[in-house]
Amino acid sequence: MINSTMHDQASGLRRMTQITSTKVITVTGGKGGVGKTNVTLGTAIAMAKQGKRVMVLDADLGLANVDVMLGLRASRNLSHVLSGECELQDIIVEGPHGVQIVPAASGTQSMVELTPAQHAGLIRAFGSLEQDVDVLLVDTAAGISDMVLSFARAAQDVVVVVCDEPTSITDAYALIKILSREYDVPRFKIVANMVRSYREGRELFAKLTRVTERFLNANLELVACIPLDDKVRQSVKRQKIVVDAFPRSPAALALSSLANKALSWPVPSNPGGHLEFFVERLLVKPSEEAGEHVGE
Repeated sequence: MINSTMHDQASGLRRMTQITSTKVITVTGGKGGVGKTNVTLGTAIAMAKQGKRVMVLDADLGLANVDVMLGLRASRNLSHVLSGECELQDIIVEGPHGVQIVPAASGTQSMVELTPAQHAGLIRAFGSLEQDVDVLLVDTAAGISDMVLSFARAAQDVVVVVCDEPTSITDAYALIKILSREYDVPRFKIVANMVRSYREGRELFAKLTRVTERFLNANLELVACIPLDDKVRQSVKRQKIVVDAFPRSPAALALSSLANKALSWPVPSNPGGHLEFFVERLLVKPSEEAGEHVGE
């Protein structure tokens, strides 16, 4: 039954992405409060300003905040899709510069950990999506729950946002350790956020790599140093993102540079791109995949 379901879902996804290869980037961080959502939305808007068709999936399924940060009003969210009340197309709201936002539920305990059936429903939802997408950015929850691991291990690129706090570095390392050792994720893009200088960002990256190089077989790449910038706080109060509210501010320029760099990362060459692979992978729970590795 599961094989048949996956085949039907894969067929739908092939139809959806037969024209466009989609770059899928998961943005995560381990710890909350590191500015992960700001990085996600800033990157998305900077990409959209260049004419890219960008979608942001709010994958913090219990404490969603992407739509709130943008001052958008979403009457429906992923919980309505998974309950069968509507299609994914019906809940998408348009953000700045045409960025498509897939809102999640906020304060809904049942959305924190999806059942296998809900995983399958999420895949079917993406299979029904009609528009082409150049880039799908996935903004995960904090921590290392099964859902965070699912979204991270299924993506083409994993961006880990860290700031210069011991708990941020420790939690980022824990996330990288699990993804590297248990799910064979080989590469991680690191964003040093809220740093006082480029040098501080490099030192933060060095702290993380000293630990990972000693204990893990994982490749880390520093892709951005986002400066501590009061314009970010001012933007949040306005329910705007700094690349829109203050496009010439230091943080906005760094996020625009990150967007340019991310757009240069390789895109899948096969018809359908990586979006099909991404959503199919979400059907397999991390615990099941870990069991497969143990048995090999």
